[in-house]
Amino acid sequence: MNFQDPIIKYITKDVYSPSEDTYLLLDYFKEIFINKTALENVKNILDMGTGTGIIAIFFALLIKEKQKFNIQIFASDILKVAIDCAKMNENENNLENSIKYIHSDLFNSFPNSLKNTFDIMIFNPPYLPSFDIKEKYSLSKKDTNWDGGPKGYELLKKFLQFAPIYLNNNPNSCIYYITSTRMDLDLLNKFIKKRGFKNKILRKKHIFFEDIILNKLKIPFI
Repeated sequence: MNFQDPIIKYITKDVYSPSEDTYLLLDYFKEIFINKTALENVKNILDMGTGTGIIAIFFALLIKEKQKFNIQIFASDILKVAIDCAKMNENENNLENSIKYIHSDLFNSFPNSLKNTFDIMIFNPPYLPSFDIKEKYSLSKKDTNWDGGPKGYELLKKFLQFAPIYLNNNPNSCIYYITSTRMDLDLLNKFIKKRGFKNKILRKKHIFFEDIILNKLKIPFI
């Protein structure tokens, strides 16, 4: 079954445009979810840091195509302009009101009703160290598209600290996320092991001076 990528017509200033890391996620999802029954027991999907909405829209299109699935897609972003951009792209794909949007800094504005809700979470976080960003681009303020913290992994670490609260208490629930060799992966991996998370590297892609890595993480619920 061939499945076209979402139409992303609206790309707004300050919103992260679909890039190599985006398509590393998207290409994997097309292989895993289109021709298999992997979505049969899924009820809620979260696209954290949705940007243009491309990942959330992909799942919404897939659900519309298959029809038999009753899945709710949520998309969140720290930038209001990103939420607006994603909504316009959603409409461009004839998916009006198919996605629920949450304007939030990670989980800060999520309602309590969404705790223990999500079967799948997706996060393509900013992963460049702050100093690299400021030195290369001479930015005077934090760039939410690229700045992952002093060592590049701090924002992802914060996400992983709170994600278990909102992940469904199901052994098949998981988080797909992107890392890069530009961040301090040793410290990140120590944090993951300390929390008892089970991480699996799914794919890698070398781009210029870094490898971008697609990971799948499961959380051991007690």
